[in-house]
Amino acid sequence: MKKLNMEMTVGLFALVGLICLGYLSVKLGKKEILGTDYYTVYADFSSISGLRENNEIEIAGVSIGNVGKIKLADGMARVEMKVHKGFQLPDDSIISVKTRGLIGDKILNVSLGGSPTIVQPGDVMIETESVIDLENLISEYIFGKV
Repeated sequence: MKKLNMEMTVGLFALVGLICLGYLSVKLGKKEILGTDYYTVYADFSSISGLRENNEIEIAGVSIGNVGKIKLADGMARVEMKVHKGFQLPDDSIISVKTRGLIGDKILNVSLGGSPTIVQPGDVMIETESVIDLENLISEYIFGKV
């Protein structure tokens, strides 16, 4: 009887450990299983060099969501923006690709506009600023085109 009690305790402990491991892998992988706490809007850019899925979207340094899928639409890069439901974006907000830190991670930075009209889920935002092409700027400076 004592051996059976010990086996049940070990089995229960292993089960709780596996459940915790599964929960952590979902949370750290930033995946949603049950429902979503965000809405999706889109932004079109002429260049998003270095921007990847799951990069952050920020307003004034505060994370408000993540980058979803990135695809090509009408010759532009269409970026899916997963914005937390607690944040509302005016339709004249400017979305820009910025570099964070010395490593060069790319993020989407939102400069809020003043319009009373709020972006609805599924809308496409057209007020965007693409990545600054540093190589192009340096070559223009070197060859005197600036």
